[in-house]
Amino acid sequence: MKATIPKENLLDYSSRYLRKVFTGFYSLIQGMEITIKYFLNPKTVITQQYPENRDTLEMFERFRGPVSMPHDEKGQNACVACGICEKACPNGSISVLTTKDLSGRKVLGKYVYRMAQCAFCGLCVESCPFDAIVLTRDFELSVYNRNELTWVLNTPQIEQEENAND
Repeated sequence: MKATIPKENLLDYSSRYLRKVFTGFYSLIQGMEITIKYFLNPKTVITQQYPENRDTLEMFERFRGPVSMPHDEKGQNACVACGICEKACPNGSISVLTTKDLSGRKVLGKYVYRMAQCAFCGLCVESCPFDAIVLTRDFELSVYNRNELTWVLNTPQIEQEENAND
């Protein structure tokens, strides 16, 4: 014996159809309410118009950019070449190359940072006991040559720019 499917009567069908039309129209009104609110008060819009706002754009506080080594006005940095940041880096993107000064003390020779390998985890910055390195908020880092992503950080920024222009 075959099971018969009961037919839906016209009243049930039309009420279900009208309910769907009403809920669809209601959701459309809700969406338009948000759009009209942003249209009337554009200061509440969160979306940034990049790159038109490049001059005024600031990255949020928790953003992690590449590692930088701040220098004072004399061009000195706070790094003592202890190598803790190099050991803390899980990707091996930091190399602290040491030399000895005239008194035989270990000093920083080169602080090599390979941004292409960096995961921007910040473990190097957290592990540095001398606050010699910081994470910047730079985000426009695209280059055509991968070798340009290897930086020597212990040279002052002015000197780095002069070397880049040569």
